[in-house]
Amino acid sequence: MTPDKDSRNVPKSAWLIAFGILLLDQFVKELIRAFIPEWGRETVIKGFFNIVHVLNKGAAFGMFNSRGSAWQPVFFIAVTCLAVIVIYFLLRQAEQKRPLYIFALSSILGGALGNLTDRLRQGVVIDYLDFYLGRFHWPAFNIADMAITIGAFCLLVDFYKRESNASDTR
Repeated sequence: MTPDKDSRNVPKSAWLIAFGILLLDQFVKELIRAFIPEWGRETVIKGFFNIVHVLNKGAAFGMFNSRGSAWQPVFFIAVTCLAVIVIYFLLRQAEQKRPLYIFALSSILGGALGNLTDRLRQGVVIDYLDFYLGRFHWPAFNIADMAITIGAFCLLVDFYKRESNASDTR
């Protein structure tokens, strides 16, 4: 069975979501660059939330953020490019009747492109959302990281729903 022409195109909604996330992420990062010095902090809610300007060489939420590792920028750029290619092909094959799946992949794509843009422009990713409660501190993150996380969660929900529906028909 050959796919029809429409099933080989990425849905327009996917492009809108992905590029919307990319643009919003880059816009906020430009604001951070303009108004908060590197490693600076502005308290928003004392004892809970700051806006910061953190440079992250690692992955989302500061994972693998060690200084002086020459392999990291190349590795994360390569992995992100591979992920973008895989997501593009998954979106091309996505069924229109799976809007949550399309939203999930589009969110991950937009977030990946946001952080990839940073890595290509300056070799690091800017993180700026800083939540904490007393001594318990969540690593700083950005809109791109949020989109990737939300997209991954939505993928799990979609797969669970799809598996649940498949088991109901057996």
